[in-house]
Amino acid sequence: MNIFVLMKRTFDTEEKIVIQNGKVNEEGAEFIINPYDEYAIEEAIQVRDQHGGEVTVVTIGNEDAEKELRTALAMGADKAVLINIEDDVEHRDQYTTAKVLAEYLKDKEADLILAGNVAIDGGSGQVGPRVAELLGIPYVTTITKLEIDGTNVKVVRDVEGDEEVIETSLPLLVTAQQGLNEPRYPSLPGIMKAKKKPLEELELDDLDLEEDDVEAKTKTIEIFLPPKKEAGKILQGDIADQVKELVSLLHTEAKVI
Repeated sequence: MNIFVLMKRTFDTEEKIVIQNGKVNEEGAEFIINPYDEYAIEEAIQVRDQHGGEVTVVTIGNEDAEKELRTALAMGADKAVLINIEDDVEHRDQYTTAKVLAEYLKDKEADLILAGNVAIDGGSGQVGPRVAELLGIPYVTTITKLEIDGTNVKVVRDVEGDEEVIETSLPLLVTAQQGLNEPRYPSLPGIMKAKKKPLEELELDDLDLEEDDVEAKTKTIEIFLPPKKEAGKILQGDIADQVKELVSLLHTEAKVI
């Protein structure tokens, strides 16, 4: 089975985000594999181990993303691909990412493509579905269970506190939700093997794409941190007085009534 995983390099969840000159300051920050993508990588490895084939992890970024790709290889992926478009594309969005990934995948005869449900930095959840649409294959998002029998697929997906069961067929793209599996930690032998596994580096020219082909469709107007939360207030007095004060505060300060 020919399996691909779409991976993104994101800020470590423990990092403190700093805005400087209208941009997120990445200097000195720690980066990791997007946590939802870890579920996708783990599921890809399990599917390969059960059905055979190979797992290729693909990301878009610069040479710094090689670290996260090597981590995916150490987990058990077979190959990695780094598509570096930073020298050619000044501004990119979800359309740009999906267009580049779809162009890479279009002739790879992928049976199964996995991605994280969302990236923890942007949280749009658009790239996976956009790639599927560009490739003309079905997709199912937020999956928590995946069963494959030949070309038939049964998927359980999370739908806001409940679940939905969908039957479809390969080729297929799915996005992984928390609960799909428990991602493994890279073992020492896995880390050693990862150093010898193939990591291919590509640019736009290698995909026969021009900058105009992947031009962003959206523009970021402003980046800002959420406002600091003010300290709460403890109301005093009997219940009737507290209710009157609460109503007054909701009207004069919170301005919600």
